[in-house]
Amino acid sequence: MNETFIVADNVTTPLGWTTGENFGALLRGQSGIRCLENSPFSPTPLYAAVFEESALEATTLQAARSGGFWSKFERLVLYVVSDALSQTDLEPSDRDTVFILSTTKGNIELLEEANSLSPDLLLHHTARKIAQAIGHKGNPVVLSHACVSGLAAILVGMRLLRSGRYKHAIVAGADLVSRFVVSGFQSFHALSNEPCRPFDQQRKGLNLGEAGGAVVLSIDKRKALVKQPIRVKGGTTTNDANHISGPSRTGEELAQAIARAMKQAGTPVDFISAHGTATPYNDEMEAKAFYLSGLQEVPLNSMKGYFGHTLGAAGLIESVMSVESLRENAILPSLGYDTHGVSQPVNVNRQTVRRPLQACLKTASGFGGCNAAVVFGKD
Repeated sequence: MNETFIVADNVTTPLGWTTGENFGALLRGQSGIRCLENSPFSPTPLYAAVFEESALEATTLQAARSGGFWSKFERLVLYVVSDALSQTDLEPSDRDTVFILSTTKGNIELLEEANSLSPDLLLHHTARKIAQAIGHKGNPVVLSHACVSGLAAILVGMRLLRSGRYKHAIVAGADLVSRFVVSGFQSFHALSNEPCRPFDQQRKGLNLGEAGGAVVLSIDKRKALVKQPIRVKGGTTTNDANHISGPSRTGEELAQAIARAMKQAGTPVDFISAHGTATPYNDEMEAKAFYLSGLQEVPLNSMKGYFGHTLGAAGLIESVMSVESLRENAILPSLGYDTHGVSQPVNVNRQTVRRPLQACLKTASGFGGCNAAVVFGKD
């Protein structure tokens, strides 16, 4: 069975254009979440982490070289993929390379502008467009699996490489805030009217966020020309079949995913990057799952207080930040946490901890009862 390594990566958010810029912002305790008083997304004030319109101008020139119309979403994905590829000598046109796109909504904002159903609304159309722009010759894979999409995309890449079908995978994930997305979460009464506070007693809900990210996976760790390669040691998905939008009452199904991921990895973990949306039900379910897994003493953080909930990008960009934590031997604090607010004991990290690190666990959960868990580790 082929081993899988992360050999290059990018994270682009309102906090920065690169993995390094974003990780530095997190070390400084910066958050991209702000109050939008007059936004096109909501008639009432909205706390969210969104790009300034001018900030994405850097992506326009690159897309213009490919010709035709490029949406904000497409430009963002093209940018993160191109930046990640610049860190390796991988050739996207190689037949041994697969391109995987993760998103929950894609170009959903075009639905408000189009008089008819434009091909640009179709996720496979967007994936092909980006694949062609980077010179990829094969058929892309699209993952749209609620909020586990980004983490599931890494898992699919790992499985394809382990099977021997491909030697390399370019995995990208992105989502943007739109009126459609905001109205959906408002209907669930899931949005907080202040910066989110994962696992805290006073948590009121989530904040939405915009982001894009990419990882290049390879069975050849020598493809890592810039950064230390990190191994994808194991992972899996489960489903709790509980409710279309509500998570498991017991956390058993996420615990099953964690147990399988840990068994595949064959190593203890130094910290956990939780999904941690700051909704009452998600954080409670995760706390139960970590307790059932015997991980209640392991330092834990949620990155939603920095980036907001970036939907189809969340699992991917938070994985990259966790991988960077391993490289830098630094466990990040969970922004917004003050008073313990879940029924089970979990070790929510309050400050940056610097010590030698070898492995970490990343979890995600989403609508439809989906759960995912992946273990990353140093070679």
